[in-house]
Amino acid sequence: MAAQGNAAPIIIKRKKVISGGGHHGGAWKVAYADFVTAMMAFFMLMWLLNATTEKQRKGIADYFTPTIAINRTSGGGNGSFSGDSTFSEQELPFSGVRPVAIATKATGHKGSEEADTEELKMLQSELLGFGGESSVMENELEHVITKLTDEGLVVELFALENAPLFDPQTGQPTQLLRRLAALLVQTGRSVKNEMAVSAHVPSQPIVAADNQVWDRSTRQATVMRQLLHDAGLAEGRVQRVTGHADRDPATLDPMDIRNNRIKVIFLR
Repeated sequence: MAAQGNAAPIIIKRKKVISGGGHHGGAWKVAYADFVTAMMAFFMLMWLLNATTEKQRKGIADYFTPTIAINRTSGGGNGSFSGDSTFSEQELPFSGVRPVAIATKATGHKGSEEADTEELKMLQSELLGFGGESSVMENELEHVITKLTDEGLVVELFALENAPLFDPQTGQPTQLLRRLAALLVQTGRSVKNEMAVSAHVPSQPIVAADNQVWDRSTRQATVMRQLLHDAGLAEGRVQRVTGHADRDPATLDPMDIRNNRIKVIFLR
């Protein structure tokens, strides 16, 4: 018993053996997955830009356009920061007095503007809807771009490499432009908005001795106005005819045939 009392205590150590180097976390996997997804989206975007027409790209862009108004270009307030005024129908000044006259006027104007916008949207849909009637009409609408602005519905007719709007030799309107003018008059009968016509032309080479861009654009705008009247547009409906020369190119190349275009605006 005495010998056992003087014995050293037995200490047991438990050693935990970790094989494989331990766990290093999986954050890099998430980052790599995000990178792969971003690259897939990028290549998909590049493919869409190369495989679609300008009209189809506009349709894709409109699909992803937010439906909630952010600023005045698509809706919103008309104050300095696109907010409501304290004198509007929905807001009251601190005095507690409802400004009836001001609120009535603002509400009436807003209602009229919204109604006008709806009419122009219907006109836009009707115009673009003609593409399903025939392959010929579908080809013609490849020359048409529409956009709704503060000024009104802008219908842009532009030339392509093998489909000009005006004969390069004589300057006379082609059958394509005549058919487009008739289409605008036909669809424009559903609204009573006044209209404006403007023309743009490509730049001429710098070496050209006689630069005719101003005369050409003004002449083409005047010809377009006459085509609209010949197709049945009521007299006095066109309020403005303007030639912009080559001052507002639609492409990076100022001499691109795409810059030869006509704009017909259904004014608010």
